[in-house]
Amino acid sequence: MWGVPMSRLKRSLRATFAGLAVNIVLTAAKFVAGIAGNSHALVADAVESLSDIVSSIIVWRGLVVAAAPPDEDHPYGHGKAEPIAAAVVSTMLLMAASWIIVAAVRGIPGRHSAPAPFTLLVLGAVIVIKETLFRFVRQEADTVQSTAMRTDAWHHRSDAITSLAAAIGISVALLGGKGCEAADDVAAIVAAGVIAWNGLRLLRPAMDELMDTAPSGEVVSQIRRIAQAVPGVEAVEKCLVRKVGYNYFVDIHVEVDPAMTVHRSHEIGHGVKDKIRGQIPAVRDVLVHIEPARKVERKPEG
Repeated sequence: MWGVPMSRLKRSLRATFAGLAVNIVLTAAKFVAGIAGNSHALVADAVESLSDIVSSIIVWRGLVVAAAPPDEDHPYGHGKAEPIAAAVVSTMLLMAASWIIVAAVRGIPGRHSAPAPFTLLVLGAVIVIKETLFRFVRQEADTVQSTAMRTDAWHHRSDAITSLAAAIGISVALLGGKGCEAADDVAAIVAAGVIAWNGLRLLRPAMDELMDTAPSGEVVSQIRRIAQAVPGVEAVEKCLVRKVGYNYFVDIHVEVDPAMTVHRSHEIGHGVKDKIRGQIPAVRDVLVHIEPARKVERKPEG
């Protein structure tokens, strides 16, 4: 069966919708508190949360598209939609960081008053909620092996970090008194740097998947071991693996006795494919190429 298993898709969408709902509420609260409380860092944090909302929508659509089965125009399925969504979200992190830095730098020269104390209460609640959401979404992402969801989880962690930085800046501005008002803007700049770092760090795995970069050596080694253990296989010459969304596609060259009949070598090829797919559920398809063994060392087929 092609496409993403429904249980995995449901878990992915549940985590994404939970993040979307929380972000809508927090973004509104931070915008209101930031404007009313005269905090540039909190307003910048609200903008970062707004990008969280957009990113959650992008991830949601990416997951749905990636789950669609192959069609005439996409014979390998639509799995690439998932890393594309991750790349877009990562790019949004970088754009949000750039906006926050520009806004904070512009605000420093004109800063004349410290933020209101109540903004710290808002930020405290935001930090707890966003860190909890990060842990939940990351756990779900690890369970379903979703690059886009993992990126979305770190978007929540970035939001918690910006809120923490804003809280520190506001505290310095309040406790330091006259001359320390700009600490709010400095905190926003520091937080933006962290956001940008996360954006770059998360962009790489998404681009690797889009470029068909080979997965970890452990995955390839496991596939080679499974194929090598199939009766009739003398050696594994090549094993090429690429990840598409949730799934892996394998191209493998196995060596068999050159005197073997076509029928028998065909059976061995099917055996290799069935064994790999049976033992590694994430492998969606296996293309087996039969090669004549250079040196035949017969193995018992029982």
